[in-house]
Amino acid sequence: MTNQIQPIFILPEGKSRETGKEAQRTNIMAARQVADTVRTTLGPRGMDKMLVSNGSITITNDGVTILKEMNIEHPSAKMIVEIAKSQEKEAGDGTTTAVVIAGELLKKAEELLEMGIHPSIIAKGYRLATDKAVEILNKLGENVAENDKKTLLRIAMTAITGKSAEAAKEELAEIAVNSVLSVADKENNSFVVDKNNIKIEKKVGARIEQSELIKGIILDKERVHADMPRVVSNAKILLADAAIEIKDTETKAKIKIRQPRQIQSFMEQEEKVLKDIVDKIIKTEASVVLCQKGIDDRAQHYLAKKGIFAVRRVRRSDLEALARATQARIVTNFEDLSKEDLGYAGKVEEIKVGDEEMIIVRDCKNAKSVSILLRGATEHVLDEMQRALEDAVGVLASVVTGSKIVAGAGAVEIEVARQLGRYSESLSGREQLAAKAMADAIEVIPVTLAENAGLDAIDVLVELKAAHDKGKKWEGVNVFTGKTMDAWKEGILEPLKVKTQAISSAAEVAIMILRIDDIIASSKPSRAEQQMARTQGMGSMGMPPMM
Repeated sequence: MTNQIQPIFILPEGKSRETGKEAQRTNIMAARQVADTVRTTLGPRGMDKMLVSNGSITITNDGVTILKEMNIEHPSAKMIVEIAKSQEKEAGDGTTTAVVIAGELLKKAEELLEMGIHPSIIAKGYRLATDKAVEILNKLGENVAENDKKTLLRIAMTAITGKSAEAAKEELAEIAVNSVLSVADKENNSFVVDKNNIKIEKKVGARIEQSELIKGIILDKERVHADMPRVVSNAKILLADAAIEIKDTETKAKIKIRQPRQIQSFMEQEEKVLKDIVDKIIKTEASVVLCQKGIDDRAQHYLAKKGIFAVRRVRRSDLEALARATQARIVTNFEDLSKEDLGYAGKVEEIKVGDEEMIIVRDCKNAKSVSILLRGATEHVLDEMQRALEDAVGVLASVVTGSKIVAGAGAVEIEVARQLGRYSESLSGREQLAAKAMADAIEVIPVTLAENAGLDAIDVLVELKAAHDKGKKWEGVNVFTGKTMDAWKEGILEPLKVKTQAISSAAEVAIMILRIDDIIASSKPSRAEQQMARTQGMGSMGMPPMM
């Protein structure tokens, strides 16, 4: 009688497991589906996506926004979403490029797996090719001076092209360039740009062209008193992080009043304290007071009588932004208040936009904090404009802080793929196939640009390769004519950092997914199953089971 080998179960009930090629195939398929979803949005002729969630609608072709709103569950697909997020954070743009390249790298890897090449070999080839691609890109990149406004405008317009806001790309590019140059600080012979110093405020009800850059701050506030002036020119601004009102005592106390005159005396004393604070403000010749805390009604009256414009309950973040814009110091104690604490703005005004009142502090000298007032017909238009503007600001920040620039329109990808193909021939072993696969994968960008424009991708690719073989390194695809063009001369420029980050991130996530050969997933039991398990564990009627 032969002994039968009993199966050994190492996983509890409710867990599923996929191993080997099946696991790799599942992961690659999930990641590629995500990449294919955003692929049609790439380029000037890319399409938009409508994302509907709980009744709210988002219409966009911004890669990271689409992936965030899709609420993806598959773990490998989530890795692709992480690429988009890191690309947005590090480079400011190029999220769709990074995701599309990652999807193509996985597609090429799947073909190599079918040929019997081990995932570790593919991973090694991809790493070697990534290092070489970054090296090639760094050699291709051209420097740009931070004060070369013409080039910066072209970079900004390239970032905005293809989005819904493209109709006003010249105006928006001008706003983006001026805002970045305003907040750029020089530290140790290099520039630093904090994008948080650029505040974007959206208001519905006007044309896109009426959007403007304000060298100052926009506050969603209004004057505290109707008798105060609506407009103050050549404003001397006091920023206060202290209340202009009577403070409550920190300890519990009772005041016993035996005579009516004592009540009057108490109120007079309170009024004197407020009057003293207001007198100190008046003495500095401040014409605008922006206070983080409250302003007593009596103090409002005194300030209004002197024609001083006052605002209360200003957010701390806005107060700090105002300090950077107006060069004022934030005062925390009125006892040592002086003229030196005041800042300056060319104009402070309260205006009505739609149904809302807002205060604009504008025309500040050397403002290191600025605001952009975006106007548009609908909320959807404004949201997409904001995304386009944020992309433009992001790429400009990369360039101003030292990133080189390259030509877009698929030109740099074709050149990198061409040189990477030659490099792959120098490798020995099966890594050569992986490096060549990566070179082919990078060509997906010009191919996708052509496909999204309704062109024959193969014809365009052949023409581009022929041009690059003749030494035309900036030759890219013209999606409007279907021919090739010198993308540099046409002003289609992008930061080098966008390209290096996209290729590096795409390769990293592709390698990570390829190295997974086992997926162990546990499904959470339903409430009915949990209840049944508890009932079975307790036995009948909560008593131990009978023997």
